[in-house]
Amino acid sequence: MKTWPVQDAKARFSEMLDACTALGPQVVTKRGIETAVLVPAAEWYRMQQRAKPTLKELLLSPTARGDLAIPRRGKHSRRPAPNL
Repeated sequence: MKTWPVQDAKARFSEMLDACTALGPQVVTKRGIETAVLVPAAEWYRMQQRAKPTLKELLLSPTARGDLAIPRRGKHSRRPAPNL
């Protein structure tokens, strides 16, 4: 994985894009700190698919599916019937 300072990435974006498609992910640094990664589109889509669980995986998961805040009910569970 090659590292590109942001100035070089901006000036030579086409070359960085070619390196990404040929060699894989390319790291962009800003002031020496890794800031971004350019990845090939196929790899990005593959990572996105792995990040999303399927409905089947969610339903069969042993872990909690999230906190569902159910408010407490008041004294009256129904509205009073209107007087006609």
